[in-house]
Amino acid sequence: MKKKLKLGLSFLFVTLIVAIFTLLSWVLESGELSMSALEPMLRQSSESAPAVRVAQQSGPLQVRAQDAWKFVYEKLPDLPIENNYISQETGKVDPNNTLVGRLIRYHVFVKGRPPNYRLDWKLSLADYLGATPDYLVEDVYPGKDVLRKNPMEGDRAAIQSLNRTQRDALVQALVDVFTQSSRSRTPAARETPQGRSTSPEIMQPQPGDAKLLTP
Repeated sequence: MKKKLKLGLSFLFVTLIVAIFTLLSWVLESGELSMSALEPMLRQSSESAPAVRVAQQSGPLQVRAQDAWKFVYEKLPDLPIENNYISQETGKVDPNNTLVGRLIRYHVFVKGRPPNYRLDWKLSLADYLGATPDYLVEDVYPGKDVLRKNPMEGDRAAIQSLNRTQRDALVQALVDVFTQSSRSRTPAARETPQGRSTSPEIMQPQPGDAKLLTP
């Protein structure tokens, strides 16, 4: 009887020892797995930190050419809007196809001129005034492909109706809009321009520039 009891206790002891070693082995393996799982997360965190700093240090976004006309009209609400043209697609008046919007597209996309210099904007206005060799061309004028009526002649008449003070104000407003910071703003924000570009650029005189000085 005692012999059976000793065998039973020995078996129980061995089983307990095996269970303890198994448990310790599982705990150690779990710890290694946990660290292995954490390593990629820690590595990703350390790698993403510089990216966040770079994103924070990057310069402010500039206002898009498609939206710039809204801010110009905020600055100069008395400018002609000329947005009564009918869209070819909808058959309705497109209120977002405006005089200033088409002027910006002509300046940036048709002529390829930079939008942050006064002289370049004066050259574009001179095109509308007929004071430069680069006269407006109907086939490439903005709005020709999306509006039922080409707005070129109406836009030219609207620009020619502005006096010298109004033209200067328009040029300044365009330069301000394209050189100020655009911190995810909306037109309703009515923010004050944060600054203007100070990068120097020497532009060569163009034929007809002197006519811009006449009232």
